[in-house]
Amino acid sequence: MNLKQLGILIVLVVVIGGAGLMLHNKQKSSWTGGGADVGKKLMGDKFPVNNVAHISVQHETNTLNLVKKDDLWRVRERGDYPANFSQISDLLLKLRDLKIVQVEDIGPSQLGRMELAPGQGSNSAVVVQFDDQSNKPISTLLLGKKHMKKSAQPSQFEGEGEFPDGRYVEVGTNSHQVALISDPLETLDANPDTWLNKDFFKVGKPKSIEVDFPVTTNSWKLTRETESGDWKLANTNAGEELDSTKSSGVTSAFSSPTFNTVMPGAKLEGTNKPTVVKIGTFDGFNYTINVGDKTNDDYFLTLTVSFQPIAHRVAGKNEKPEDTLRLDAEFKDAQQKAAAKLKQEQTYQQWTYLVPSYAVDPVLKNRSELLAEKKTESTTGASDKSSETNEMPPVEPLNKK
Repeated sequence: MNLKQLGILIVLVVVIGGAGLMLHNKQKSSWTGGGADVGKKLMGDKFPVNNVAHISVQHETNTLNLVKKDDLWRVRERGDYPANFSQISDLLLKLRDLKIVQVEDIGPSQLGRMELAPGQGSNSAVVVQFDDQSNKPISTLLLGKKHMKKSAQPSQFEGEGEFPDGRYVEVGTNSHQVALISDPLETLDANPDTWLNKDFFKVGKPKSIEVDFPVTTNSWKLTRETESGDWKLANTNAGEELDSTKSSGVTSAFSSPTFNTVMPGAKLEGTNKPTVVKIGTFDGFNYTINVGDKTNDDYFLTLTVSFQPIAHRVAGKNEKPEDTLRLDAEFKDAQQKAAAKLKQEQTYQQWTYLVPSYAVDPVLKNRSELLAEKKTESTTGASDKSSETNEMPPVEPLNKK
């Protein structure tokens, strides 16, 4: 590189650096406002995160209560079903560290413009109350209008050229100062279902799958001898054969199911008798899953789980002593994990769930839907026979002179 090229490179670096600094200052100035509270923590310097035992969220007619009971967070509106601890913990830590980036003095008549008006109107605030174990108030936070920022990339769709990058809030209910924070807090809403712990049971290494329909002729059972073995349909009649392509979704049923919500006090039985799915695994787990009526695009579902542990490990032929120690340790570890899995999955037995149809439909196939299509008789033989009867007799060769 010669001196001229080096000089041009230095100039470019200075220009680009200057432009970046100007852009940074411009963005910073857009967040900077008056007030002595700018830069201070939104919830104060000593927001007692560990003392919070009750979080209530109200917006219009919606109410959410997250309550800490027996050292476990629960959703009151869903029959005290366990809440997502990580989600609550992340929220509290975020609020503890959030800082004010702008402050604005406003009057009561301007609260609606900031969507911080009291009451249940369309411009009302999202009211978040934090209490301790004795229901003594710790702090109140009002969430208002989101601060929108224009995207650097233009969009052809109206309204998609900007995104939320902050929110106007009030700390306390009697304040006339609105603070702007650099987080829209979009996950902080009053919908109970978004706060549920969505951990659920998981079926692994299935050995047998049986489905008992209310109409018994639709029922069926599949089994296999090994984890990599072929599935076989039980009680087949002459000419019946399992179609492996049709049963592929069935054999992986409930490998990783989810649910949309829980229904406290709901009864599984509706107008129809439940369909019962029984799954046994090579690990010794047995699942009985009751599938009830379908509502919208979800099924009512309950389950029971049991476990039959293997008493001892059978040593392999010509097993070496060093392998025995390792395999015994692995067997013991697997048994401990299975016991922990059973304890966790049995906690799901006391609830009725609404499960999306895509997690249930694959296993709800009638017996006839699993069978291979019967082959029709070929008419080739008949055609050949017909052609033989219509053959012309051989022509005698002409005598040579």
